[in-house]
Amino acid sequence: MVKDAHPEPVKEAASSVLPVWLDAFRVLLNIDPKLDVENKPNWDGLAIRVQVVKALDIIHTAFPRALAPYISNFLTASLGQLHDLFPTFHQHYVLATDAVPLSSEDEKIELSQLASSTLDFLATTARGKGKDWFNEANLHQLTENIFNWTEMTADEETEWASDANAFVAQESEESTFYSVRVASCDLLDILVDRYPQRVLPAIQRNLANVIAKSSQANSTGNEEWWRPLEAAFTAVGAVAATVLEVLEDEKTAGRQPSLDLNHLLVSVVPGILTQSQYSFMQGRAFVLASQFSSVLPDSVAGQYIDAVISVLEAKEVSIPVKVSAIRAVQGFCKNCSDSEVFPRAPRICRSIEGFIPITSSDTLTLVLDALSALLLVHKGAWLTVELAETVVPAILNVWGKGVQDPHLMAITSALLTRLASVPTPGVYATVVRQTLAPLCTALANAATEGQERFLASAALEQLCGLLQGAPTEGGVGEGFVAQLGPVLFTKIRQVQDRDAIQYAITALTLLVRKDTPQIVAWQDRAGKTGLDHILELIAWQLQSSDESGSLFIGDLIIHLMRRAGDAIVRILPELLEAMVRRMATVKTATFVQSLVIPFAYLIHTGHRDTVLNLLQGIAVPVSGVNKSGLEVLLLTWTENAETIQGLWASRVSTLALMDLFVASFMESGERLRNVTVKGELIVRAETRNVIMTRSRTKQMPTEFTSVPFPIKALKLVLAELESDGEPASLGYGGIGQHDVDRDLESDDGDDDWSDAEDVPARLEPAGALNTGEIAYVKEMLGGQEVSQEVFAALSGGPGITAGMPSFADFDDGTYYEGDDEDLMKDPIIQVNMQAHVVAFLRDAASRNSPEFAAVVNQLKPEEVEVVKNAVGA
Repeated sequence: MVKDAHPEPVKEAASSVLPVWLDAFRVLLNIDPKLDVENKPNWDGLAIRVQVVKALDIIHTAFPRALAPYISNFLTASLGQLHDLFPTFHQHYVLATDAVPLSSEDEKIELSQLASSTLDFLATTARGKGKDWFNEANLHQLTENIFNWTEMTADEETEWASDANAFVAQESEESTFYSVRVASCDLLDILVDRYPQRVLPAIQRNLANVIAKSSQANSTGNEEWWRPLEAAFTAVGAVAATVLEVLEDEKTAGRQPSLDLNHLLVSVVPGILTQSQYSFMQGRAFVLASQFSSVLPDSVAGQYIDAVISVLEAKEVSIPVKVSAIRAVQGFCKNCSDSEVFPRAPRICRSIEGFIPITSSDTLTLVLDALSALLLVHKGAWLTVELAETVVPAILNVWGKGVQDPHLMAITSALLTRLASVPTPGVYATVVRQTLAPLCTALANAATEGQERFLASAALEQLCGLLQGAPTEGGVGEGFVAQLGPVLFTKIRQVQDRDAIQYAITALTLLVRKDTPQIVAWQDRAGKTGLDHILELIAWQLQSSDESGSLFIGDLIIHLMRRAGDAIVRILPELLEAMVRRMATVKTATFVQSLVIPFAYLIHTGHRDTVLNLLQGIAVPVSGVNKSGLEVLLLTWTENAETIQGLWASRVSTLALMDLFVASFMESGERLRNVTVKGELIVRAETRNVIMTRSRTKQMPTEFTSVPFPIKALKLVLAELESDGEPASLGYGGIGQHDVDRDLESDDGDDDWSDAEDVPARLEPAGALNTGEIAYVKEMLGGQEVSQEVFAALSGGPGITAGMPSFADFDDGTYYEGDDEDLMKDPIIQVNMQAHVVAFLRDAASRNSPEFAAVVNQLKPEEVEVVKNAVGA
């Protein structure tokens, strides 16, 4: 930005030029806005107001200090603008009794443009310096206006009444749809989050006023009585999650609730559920009740669910009501007690299943999401074999028609997981019987090129979903591998689609985890076992130049070692040799992890000397020079140890490094001590405080010191004891997350801008990769596009198990860093790493005092201090 490149000229311009413009803006906004719309042939005057408000929004972001003296005046003008122009908006847009005047220019001037821009400006300032303006009186008026501007327009009513997909899309959290209605709800959400103790009472008072006025209008025969009430319900429902958090905080603190939801949900909303002639109002009542269903008394919840079922089963019901009822199912299933939903679940399922073949796009997604939520109720134990026989074909029909829609494929795969996970006897067998054969047929018929190439990937993704839900005990079912094996092992060598290869590897990993004996027992016509085929696949992938297709090969190798150790002993040396040879040319960190962690696992589980002896005897050509396999492993491992993803993987890496460190002091430890690896970054005077671009890096290559392996291993182990308990992978060069947070707090360019709010700002959940990280991953993979499943796996967020969704909601389990449930049950996970490292350091110091001291003396001063504190603790 110019501001960053030339701060002084910009600062001077801001102090001299901006005040002139801001004074002009103040004059313009304080002119009565009704003069621009009443008794005018056109609304061209609004165009200036739109641009002024947009400019203020930009100035607030770029030059907040300059705007500070004017902020109160601009906010008051904005509120007055909303209040004064709403009658015109109501007349021309909501009721559409008068047409919107044509503009004298080619571009049409809409009142909705000004309203949206004004609401956005208010939202921006609500996050910043406007705290003093957002007092109780202003918030009461602002909430009233938010309710007003949330009313649906006549055009929206017409479109949504006939287009179910449009009606669903406008309320989807992922929707890009934007309108005055959306802007109003967004502003209210920000206000509730920033000023809850002032906004909730304002909502309470305004909601009571709207309810009273709507009731009076209804009793006098006003056909438009429902519009303000529907708008108020929409706005309140949009902030349900934040409101519930605030009310829970109030309850914990022993305060009276500032919003009376009980009266609203028990005494007001039920009476609206019967207003079938006002479909949008009736539907909104269902949705509002579901949004706050977590605080519904069980008796009332049952009545709501019964009302939803009646609507779903009825023949003559309008689109808005049907869609709203389906949306409500999700909320009731997620938040109401199982005792209320469970006995009604089969009826709900039959109703929802009937919508699957007749819906598409956003509405189909809504239906499938509702079914998915229903299957979470008591782990789907309500599902009978008979119901499964109708639901599964419906899901497969969706899959067959949408193989090129990745979002839809992810949903159907997740549904198969939940269906296969149902504990009811006979359901899993039914799901397999109806699913496996069609998937195998589709996989066999899938082309390797052209549009049909998507079929293989789509079929394998559904197969992964099925296997993910398969029982962890008792195997995947008799004949499963016999039916799948011939097709899968043939097709995987033919496909070139990266996603298909990844799904195939994931499917095999799941098979190994859940039924290794069946894989070992199955043989093809040539006498090859399933295990032989898997090992050939691994060898083939190790030779592939496309590393992104092998992102999950390490998981497969690990589970083979854990589940089929005895069966692969005979080929283990050959496999390890192939892995260490591939290590010499590996380019991506993710593939490095796939190759390194199996060695770490073997070393830590009692095979250290065997592995070291094997590697010592392998010669690997690296840049024209032969190096031992041991040297290649240690060089690769230590250089990438801090980038290892996954709780289990990072722990087994650290534990194995401890084992090797101990081995370096033994009689045969010379082979470890003689290996030199990359040490610390060398910072030269000419590169200090210089941003190293690619061109500069080519001219002045980055250099590192060289250190013996034991020293580097100890440095990596000590990372477990880094201050504040932060693992080394969270920082770089000694910079921890606390340093980053501190810098962010002090580098906002406006030290006196931060406000102390009613409650601390709520943080977004961690887990997803940000845009920069995604770009970095793509760069690591040679600029290739990467599937969302891969990004999700790399993010370490919940819901990923061996590259596929894991539904922790089933058992309230918590999965970390992309680890599957098998690894999360491994004893390694139970180790208290900091205590273990401290014990390790003390033992090393006591057993090998001179040698250990010699290694410690070569550490950095801060690392030496960590060792002293640990040993002396």
